[in-house]
Amino acid sequence: MKPQPSPSGRALEAAQAALAAEHAAAYGYGVIGARTGGDRATQAREAYGAHLARRDALARTVRELGGSPRPAEAAYALPFEVRGQEDAERLAAGIEDRVAGAYSDLVRAAEGPLRREAADALGAAAVRAARWRGGGVAFPGLTERAERPA
Repeated sequence: MKPQPSPSGRALEAAQAALAAEHAAAYGYGVIGARTGGDRATQAREAYGAHLARRDALARTVRELGGSPRPAEAAYALPFEVRGQEDAERLAAGIEDRVAGAYSDLVRAAEGPLRREAADALGAAAVRAARWRGGGVAFPGLTERAERPA
């Protein structure tokens, strides 16, 4: 039988995963920003800034939990080729869905103020995803529930 990680170990693991999601989001928004214009470009810049702020906060959290923050990758593989604004909007919604999923895991693993911060981040990602997509999903951050037919 494999031993279960301690509650603080689960929180550290989930915080590292959320940090990785934020690194990837920042990279993705660089691509998105280059392929959007007007109000969407402004929205992309705001989201990029929000992800950088969350990334920095998570790096501090990881250190507070006794870990060493994992660095960003040099580059990230995109799920599809981003040729124009429509692709960029679809990528942004997908990024926010993945970020929401990472924060959903952190909500489950954390306690106290960290759980509250993770819930706030999950909500912010869900709102951004809905804006990019033009509508929300039933259970943001919980892909296994959101993808089930009604």
